[in-house]
Amino acid sequence: MSVRFRKSFTALPQHIDELGHVNNIVWVQWVQDLATEHWRALAAPEHDAAFIWVVVRHEIDYRGNVDVGDSVTAETWIEGQPLGATSLRRVDFSDAAGKVIVSAATNWAMLDRASGRLVRVRPEVVAPFFA
Repeated sequence: MSVRFRKSFTALPQHIDELGHVNNIVWVQWVQDLATEHWRALAAPEHDAAFIWVVVRHEIDYRGNVDVGDSVTAETWIEGQPLGATSLRRVDFSDAAGKVIVSAATNWAMLDRASGRLVRVRPEVVAPFFA
């Protein structure tokens, strides 16, 4: 089972677009911020120093939104086992009532920091993310 990580985000005036919604770019930024914090919270220091993750693909489903000043609780986890150099990460954002209003599936690829090349995700790198 994957270890889940949670964090709250609050919609600020600069997050709101001309439609009165949290802008899509903000949701993507929150997805990336949450993934980075989860990685840094659980990854071994030597793995954090040796590897960096880059986005291959984002897929986001919007089922609702929040207003300025409202907060969402984001929950992330790794779905399934890595495949080669890639790993699938899920993120759900829930409103104050607990309803999931935004869901994301992001395919991340792991790079060697020194060479910038893709590297296979080894079991010991992702072990801390699974209980």
